[in-house]
Amino acid sequence: MSLDEVTRLEIGSDVQIAGARQAVREAAVAAGFSLVEQTKIVTAASELARNTLVHGGGGHMELTVVENSGGRAIRLTFTDDGPGIADVDAALSDGYSTGNGLGLGLGGARRLVQEFTIDSRPGGGTTVTAVAWSRTAQRVPR
Repeated sequence: MSLDEVTRLEIGSDVQIAGARQAVREAAVAAGFSLVEQTKIVTAASELARNTLVHGGGGHMELTVVENSGGRAIRLTFTDDGPGIADVDAALSDGYSTGNGLGLGLGGARRLVQEFTIDSRPGGGTTVTAVAWSRTAQRVPR
């Protein structure tokens, strides 16, 4: 995957969630992320992909490796056309769950990355963007 190239993966099954995790891991390795950084971004991707499937009824993930003067990052954008999130602040609170989970998914994913945004409205679907910057990846001259 080259810089700024967007890879789009559908998320409509457990197999596709596993594929999304694998794609994120491969991009993190190729981008020079440390093992700890790889684990964090893959864990965040797994949580967000699962939410896309379970709560959003499926959707897609866009994966982009970006770079600026500050270094290299992986940007993940998860989009679904599901019911949306009525109270984003509550959804980000630990222990909040609309399902049978522990309620750590969104808040946990947010803690694993440096940038995190949610755009959601009831009946209008949800888009979550997570960006993880590497502290170890070397900037590549172009």
